[in-house]
Amino acid sequence: MPLHPDHAPEGRDTPISISGTHLVNGHAMQPPWPEGMEEIVFGLGCFWGAERLFWELPGVHVTAVGYAGGVTPNPTYQETCSGRTGHAEVVRVVFDPGQIDLETLLRVFWESHDPTQGNRQGNDIGSQYRSIILTTTSHQREVAERSREAYGEALSRSGKGPVTTEIEPLEAFYYAEEYHQQYLAKNPGGYCGLKGTGVSCPVG
Repeated sequence: MPLHPDHAPEGRDTPISISGTHLVNGHAMQPPWPEGMEEIVFGLGCFWGAERLFWELPGVHVTAVGYAGGVTPNPTYQETCSGRTGHAEVVRVVFDPGQIDLETLLRVFWESHDPTQGNRQGNDIGSQYRSIILTTTSHQREVAERSREAYGEALSRSGKGPVTTEIEPLEAFYYAEEYHQQYLAKNPGGYCGLKGTGVSCPVG
């Protein structure tokens, strides 16, 4: 969390209202999840392109975009863009570990953005665009930390700077407004600022 709570917007008690149905696959975007599913949350810059990356993967049950990693409850997009909530733009990924393993999800995460840029991703500048992994089990955290170390070594060999990605337990996920959900399915020509480093990740 990059911000002191006293400086953050107050937020609200009521969650932002969404349809709850994934536009692409028709699955419910809110729990409870089907038995056996796991959940992990990734932040890798603008969440529009990030969500599409993951909903296209076989074995991913459902995705949703939102805000996490900060202090303001149920923030709006405008509040998050101010950088004062402490939240990052993130995508919630609910997946079937029998069809896609965590290492594959992590490889897609690492290779689809530049995790050395700190509080930005390309031209998107601010703590809301930082690289972050929010885990829901101790096993996920261990695997994520190992992958960060392995990818950091690969980046270093390629002359890249140190990895700035945060790895923390997920405390709360707040859904973004409905127009952000599956944005690039609604707007196929919409903005996607994702750009990897070109360095392969040695996991997955």
